[in-house]
Amino acid sequence: MTLCAIAPPETMLPREIQVTTAGRSRPLAALPSPLDLDALVPSAGPWEMEIGFGKGRFLLAQAAACPERRFLGIERAGKYFRLAAARAGRRGLGNLLLLEGEALFVLATALPGAFAQAIHIYFPDPWPKARHHRRRLLDAESVDLVLRALTPGGCLFFATDFLPYGERVREVLASHGALSVSEIEVGWPEGPRTNYEAKYVAEGRSIVRLEARTAAGAPGLHPRGAPWVLAATAPDPVGGPREEAR
Repeated sequence: MTLCAIAPPETMLPREIQVTTAGRSRPLAALPSPLDLDALVPSAGPWEMEIGFGKGRFLLAQAAACPERRFLGIERAGKYFRLAAARAGRRGLGNLLLLEGEALFVLATALPGAFAQAIHIYFPDPWPKARHHRRRLLDAESVDLVLRALTPGGCLFFATDFLPYGERVREVLASHGALSVSEIEVGWPEGPRTNYEAKYVAEGRSIVRLEARTAAGAPGLHPRGAPWVLAATAPDPVGGPREEAR
C-alpha cells in the first residue's frame, strides 16, 4: 500500500525544497522521486534520519563520530538548514544528506520506504492548540508516514519537554501493534543530544524520552490512522473510506 502524499504549504512548494550533500545543493524538483539515496551518498553504511535537526548539533556530531554510517536530516527552518549545511561543508561530512522542507511532505514524496535503521525526533513543535493538532508529526493519522521510513527492527527515538504532547506520543506509539515502546528514565547515555535538551536539563525541566522499536515483518497501520490512509489510497466510492474519514 502506498501512503498518501501530504500537500505542502504554499510557502514550501516542491520546487523550493533543497537537497544538500557534500557541499552541493540542488532543488528536489531536479532529482528523481523518490530520491536515490545510494547515488546521493554512495556507501554500504546503514542510514539514520533526524527530523527537525535545528542547528544540527546531534546530526553533525553523529555523522562525524560514525563515518561508517549515513545520516539524513530534514529541517523546515531555512536559517537553521543553511547553518547546518555550512557547518557540514566545513567539516567535510560526506556521509550526510540534508533536506530543507516540511517533514511529512518530504517523507511522503521524496524518500523511499524502509531505508533507515533509526529515526530521531527531538523537541518537535507540539502544536498545543487543539485546532493545530493535525499538524503534529506523531499522531495517529501521521505516525505511519514516519514509521514507513524504518527498516524492520528499526528504532524511533523521541524526546519533548511539552509533557501533554509527550503523553500523547507515548499513547500513540504504545497503541500501534507494530511497536515495542520503552521510556528512557534518566536521559541518554551520552547526555543531552540537542541544544534544547541541554538547556532544559540545566533548567531542571521534566523531559519525556521514548524509544519505539518496530517488529520484524510487515509494519501494519495504526488502528486509528488506518481509515485516513485508506481514504488517501483507495478509490473514492460513495460512502467509502473518504466519507468516513472526514
